[in-house]
Amino acid sequence: MEKLTNIELSDIKVHTALDHGDIAAVAAGFQEDDIDTSIGPIHVTVQGDRSRAAILTYHDIGLTSNTCFQGFFNHTDMQPVLKYFCVYHVSAPGQQEGSVPLTQGGLRHAESEQLLSGNAAQGELKDTKRSSSLGNLGDPKFAESYVYPTMDQLAEMLLPVMQYYGLKRTIGFGVGAGANILSRFALMYPERMDALVLINCSSTKAGWMEWAYQKLNVWHLKNGQLSTSVEDFLLWHWFGEKTMLQNHDLVTTYSKVLETLNPQNLGYFIESYIKRTDLGIVRELDPTKKDSVRMIKCPVMLVSGEYSPHLNDTVNMNGRLDPTTSSWMKFECGGMVLEEAPDKVAESFRLFLQGMGYIPALSQLKLVESRSGHSSKTTMVSRGSVSDRPIAMPSMSATQEVC
Repeated sequence: MEKLTNIELSDIKVHTALDHGDIAAVAAGFQEDDIDTSIGPIHVTVQGDRSRAAILTYHDIGLTSNTCFQGFFNHTDMQPVLKYFCVYHVSAPGQQEGSVPLTQGGLRHAESEQLLSGNAAQGELKDTKRSSSLGNLGDPKFAESYVYPTMDQLAEMLLPVMQYYGLKRTIGFGVGAGANILSRFALMYPERMDALVLINCSSTKAGWMEWAYQKLNVWHLKNGQLSTSVEDFLLWHWFGEKTMLQNHDLVTTYSKVLETLNPQNLGYFIESYIKRTDLGIVRELDPTKKDSVRMIKCPVMLVSGEYSPHLNDTVNMNGRLDPTTSSWMKFECGGMVLEEAPDKVAESFRLFLQGMGYIPALSQLKLVESRSGHSSKTTMVSRGSVSDRPIAMPSMSATQEVC
């Protein structure tokens, strides 16, 4: 029997593990701005060179721009895309980590809409400035009369953001509630939106079951309680039942995200989402009538997971989009497609942009080789053309699975 030799280990340093999403923030020097508008504050994180074309992201309820997007936009397969774009991650008012409570006052929604529409009509940002506080209003008097924006107002607030950075046009990239907000902005200002990537997007108002569950959650959150029912519902909203049962590590990681948010502010955001109105969009196939109906004019890439709780919502919305400028894609995963299938989403997004001429053709073989050993399945059931040009995606029939 061989004799065991003791080995002394030296120069060992203990490093604290970073929370989810923090690694990306440390690796890249992001610019963060707090912009005050007439309707309230909004926080934006800028990733990349501002001289490049713009991608505007908007997160889902219960998430921040960091936890919703940073992992995906720092994924290996997204790096060829980011060479051509600057990403502006927009956070809903009071929804970033460490945000202070937003004081709710007596300003009526009609009055706040008038304030915002007045600024938008003038195209000026007289009251837009950088704020030193996260989620707080710069004017104490205005804070006393603040009312959390509606979904339409949240969409309107994106115009001051674009004006602040001098952006003429952008590509929208939204998840859940954020996808709904970006859709509204595209309907309000079609000349500002070049394309939309919508994940788990709903085009209708909240159903009775959603309204009932979320109404109870809002009550708990407004009272400062992050109850178990709130956490369970949001985890289901993000992932769906299958992922919750099979990927405990991912679910546990995201359950910790809620601890960083201000519960009252989250309650206000959820309340606005469940009070959302129908987008009112219709599918019009007659080219002579398209200008007279309410439609999303820009190309749309609609995405969901096969086991996402919002799959039917995306199917419904797909039926209301122009089939010549929209694509509907389903990935073999749960609701959190950016975490569960980032490589497939990145590849589809790259091809979507490539079809519109934003980026040159890249070797798909290199991407596939770099992901050897990965396997997932994609289903596309609807695809059309972008600006009278075919989308540069793999050749597919009306319904086909790609492994």
